[in-house]
Amino acid sequence: MSTELQTILVLDYGSQYSQLIARRVRECHVFSKVVPYSISAAAAAAEHPAGIILSGGPCSVYENGAPGMDAGLLELGVPVLGICYGMQLLCHTLGGKVIPGTAREYGHAEIQIDASDGLFEGIPQHLDVWMSHGDKVAAIPNGFRPVASTPSTEFAAVDWPGHRVYGIQFHPEVVHTSHGQEILANFCLKICGCRGDWTMENFIEEAVRDIREKVGSEHVILGLSGGVDSSVAAVLLHKALGEQLTCIFVDNGLLRKNEAKSVQNLFAGNFKMNLVSIDASERFLARLTGVSEPEAKRKAIGGEFIHVFADAARSIPNATFLAQGTTYPDVIESVSINGNPSAVIKSHHNVGGLPKDLQFKLLEPLSRLFKDEVREVGRKLGLPQEVVDRQPFPGPGLGVRHLGAVSKETLDILREADAIFVQEIKAAGLYYNKLWQAFCIFIPERTVGVMGDGRTYDYIIALRAVESTDGMTADWADLPHSLLARVSDRIINEVRGVNRVVYDITSKPPGTIEWE
Repeated sequence: MSTELQTILVLDYGSQYSQLIARRVRECHVFSKVVPYSISAAAAAAEHPAGIILSGGPCSVYENGAPGMDAGLLELGVPVLGICYGMQLLCHTLGGKVIPGTAREYGHAEIQIDASDGLFEGIPQHLDVWMSHGDKVAAIPNGFRPVASTPSTEFAAVDWPGHRVYGIQFHPEVVHTSHGQEILANFCLKICGCRGDWTMENFIEEAVRDIREKVGSEHVILGLSGGVDSSVAAVLLHKALGEQLTCIFVDNGLLRKNEAKSVQNLFAGNFKMNLVSIDASERFLARLTGVSEPEAKRKAIGGEFIHVFADAARSIPNATFLAQGTTYPDVIESVSINGNPSAVIKSHHNVGGLPKDLQFKLLEPLSRLFKDEVREVGRKLGLPQEVVDRQPFPGPGLGVRHLGAVSKETLDILREADAIFVQEIKAAGLYYNKLWQAFCIFIPERTVGVMGDGRTYDYIIALRAVESTDGMTADWADLPHSLLARVSDRIINEVRGVNRVVYDITSKPPGTIEWE
């Protein structure tokens, strides 16, 4: 990009919405970065932020050991916005008072806005918002002014005139807050003065330049799975490097129906990339024999992938860089941010732990992007719609959509059922692109059924379909009963070994999207 990238720093205090704040900032076409709440003022200044947002969190600011902030952040000369816990922390740090609320506010609330400038420029005076707090600000610091209130929260929003410091008790980042995106846009574009030029066209231009500069005349290998992330990484790297890129595709026996053939046709055929394709399905199945615990399966699959991938990598001369389709949610979910009060959800499957003799330098061109940004990059680079709009698929593949230990027989049952579910959703027209993910889960329990005049004792298939914008939170999809009935009928009639189909209606949270 021709001008310096403007960044909004999001300090993570352990809120389930911290990454959602970052995503909403990017919807303003402003780059955002999630950083630990413990970041020092000096480290924050080194990021050259245009503004700082303090997220919500599960703690109380007045408790011993509660997450705090470097007060020097308020002296950097950039606007600061505190959301929920972040607002309470600002008030607590600057001499205000925070106490347990007598009336907790969880869910919908209506606020009365008493100012038409700053954050609330162009925002209606009465606003439906989403609250999630038990504590409240009882007294604001000297120099602050109240900006909004509810019947039980006198200070639902405050600011510090002349200092560009703002606090809001509600969550503008969630869809349940009306005009929430406009409030964040006011902060990013008007108060922080950001240009709003974080676009995927600019990202591609910058990424191609950075890749060429970093790689020079050396060679790059990429583990290509056929999913959206690795596919977009492959095309971006190919645009930058051409023949300096070799993709390695490993068929681990845990792929969806016809996956291997599709990958070979698209990348070796259409895009004319250097592609090494390996059928290692028997090796993976042998490694997974008797393994049923989810993390053990992930580690077994990841460990075997490393061996297969390393063998293939050694056959490629002069390869010094290893590229991966790692995205921003991968980074966030795999690593708790510097001890923040948020848990690691599950381990992600990337090519880590390669043998020391390979000694690759790592290249992760998509690691700053959320999934929808990755898709947009893919569209700009000319990937077919069926690839760009493909739903997320876990690195360990069907291995973690199959409860318990896997076998070729039961994986084939799952593969066929999954293909039917996706076929019927696509045939229904409007549903597939509306869904974040739709897939089947194999349940290794047998139930009694009746087919014809005979008794059956066969397996269960669970259907899972969710709607989401970024995978951080998700709601189960209310698919038409007629569609679910058609899917159930086809699976039971066409997939030998299944006599019962169920539908999962759990949202995230409390569940995760995948079952394992």
